[in-house]
Amino acid sequence: MEKQISDQLTTLGHPHRLALFRLLMRRYPDRLPAGEIALALGLKASTLSAYLASLLQVGLVSQERAGTQRLYQIDMESVRQVFDYLLFDCCRGRPEICAPASREEVRATLDSGRKYNVLFICTGNSARSIFAESLLRKQAGDRFNAYSAGTQASSQLNPFALDLLKMKGHDIAPLRAKNIAEFSQGDAPNFDFVFTVCDNAANEECPAWKGQPISGHWGVPDPVKVQGTQAEKAIAFQQAYGGLKRRIEAFTALPIASLERIALQSAIDDIARQTQESKQ
Repeated sequence: MEKQISDQLTTLGHPHRLALFRLLMRRYPDRLPAGEIALALGLKASTLSAYLASLLQVGLVSQERAGTQRLYQIDMESVRQVFDYLLFDCCRGRPEICAPASREEVRATLDSGRKYNVLFICTGNSARSIFAESLLRKQAGDRFNAYSAGTQASSQLNPFALDLLKMKGHDIAPLRAKNIAEFSQGDAPNFDFVFTVCDNAANEECPAWKGQPISGHWGVPDPVKVQGTQAEKAIAFQQAYGGLKRRIEAFTALPIASLERIALQSAIDDIARQTQESKQ
């Protein structure tokens, strides 16, 4: 066991392999194709292949085939063994020395009797994250404060998105395009939940949010990038809206106040998996 842990830590000692590991940890429980990983990290295919081989060899990453693609995912059981070794074996039964202060928070529940703050993030803040903000506000605005932002320096609301929201009966008056930096200021709300709704945003390193919010990745294809007729573009926006609507409905149906954080995180991950599988 000690040799295996040593090999794993040595493998993570390389900055690019560590960046790859961190990306797959951010996207867990998603399984990513090599092409998406290479694009997110700016690596050549041959270089990425070597880094993946190293992580596979020491058991930190697993691989499976889906048709002609190889998909990669963190081997969470192996990663937990590394963490357990560092936090419990090395601490010699004194977890208070090196366990994170948030350890008890994993077993805690979110405070009931208040509105929860939810942030939706996309690369731009023009369509998908705006859809999610609007959907949550309309469906459960009495229980949640909904926000959205983009990781790009600037963005503009997409007219197709606004037309669809108006057609669906949403109030578009409060909507505006925002950058994620706005929510990193000292007077920004503490978020209980942070969701990415596009793969590019999920692959980026976002700020460490105050209060350690529960996170999820509910990626849907970008309707803004669809080429074709006006009707084809309209269908793409309808599909993005519908995919996010299913997720929001499942999320708002969760008994949030009665679930421990770890169970709530698992339920949110399940929502992502179930809605993804329903499209396949």
